[in-house]
Amino acid sequence: MSRYVSPEVRRQVAARAGFLCEYCLIAEEDSFFGCEVEHIISLKHGGSSEPENLAYACAFCNRHKGSDIGSVSEAGEFSRFFNPRTDRWAGHFDLQVGQSFLIRPKTMIGAVTARVLQFNHPDRLLERFWLAGAGRYPSPAASSRIEGIA
Repeated sequence: MSRYVSPEVRRQVAARAGFLCEYCLIAEEDSFFGCEVEHIISLKHGGSSEPENLAYACAFCNRHKGSDIGSVSEAGEFSRFFNPRTDRWAGHFDLQVGQSFLIRPKTMIGAVTARVLQFNHPDRLLERFWLAGAGRYPSPAASSRIEGIA
């Protein structure tokens, strides 16, 4: 199975994502380290480098996710992670707008994803807070996903 993802496919994945991290919804231009194409199901778990198994992720989400495909919930049950190709963001998360900008999980899938990808780490909360103060978070594209439109 090829690890190679062509520049054209990388551009397609980025455009399909609206140049947002498909997990935490930060815009690529607002992310210090940018975004990158990642395998939803890693190659070592049988995933492919086909576009339907690729997501656009900020460096923080991608590094925390690594090659994992899920985690154990607080109840001790294994749960897969949020899949941007098959799941709607609004079905698994809410954004608490205001002082905190917490991404609150609504499901077990959302809970394990938020915990492992560290959506609500203090540094990430601060980043969203400052971006919101500058009118940059959530972006219009992110708002569509938060509201369940996209």
